[in-house]
Amino acid sequence: MLEARIRDRIPDTLILVEHPPVVTLGRAKSTANLLHTPEELRAKGIEFFEVSRGGDATFHAPGQLVGYPIFDLRQHGRDVLRFCRGVEAALIGVLDAFGLDARSVPGKAGVWVGNRKIASLGVSLRRWVTFHGFALNVAVDLRGFRVIRPCGEEPEIMTSMEARLARPVAMDAVRRSVVAEFAREFGFGEQSAASR
Repeated sequence: MLEARIRDRIPDTLILVEHPPVVTLGRAKSTANLLHTPEELRAKGIEFFEVSRGGDATFHAPGQLVGYPIFDLRQHGRDVLRFCRGVEAALIGVLDAFGLDARSVPGKAGVWVGNRKIASLGVSLRRWVTFHGFALNVAVDLRGFRVIRPCGEEPEIMTSMEARLARPVAMDAVRRSVVAEFAREFGFGEQSAASR
């Protein structure tokens, strides 16, 4: 899809998925933030991959909504920082819709609720087209973060929507909200946002 977007064969596209348990290590590659070796992770049923996104170590698992915006930044101001702030703003809008007071933190990528991180951000670009993206903790088992120091932070810094709201949160409702907020933030119409 990245290559198709670079060649303008598809429109901007937002892919939303949940991953099986996996630790990824971004370009910052601080192995000090891995609290287990790749072999130990695999023995625990957690896959391990080094990836080309920005950022450091992160954990993905069911209950976490992972988004991959395949966006051509030539149509969004050719500004990577502005794009990242737009992703954060969209996620803050989602969390606000669910009654959570979220914010970005200057100098740190991601979204925070109080002093806890609820969404991580790590992007890459090729020829002005973004790939990789964000991870929003909806109902993920937060114990999974204990295998890493997420982006250099202590594992306990991570939280989820369910943990903060103290009630179940439907992943389908979060997906719909993410689509709506990305459409608003990046100027897509509702019809086109549903197919992106």
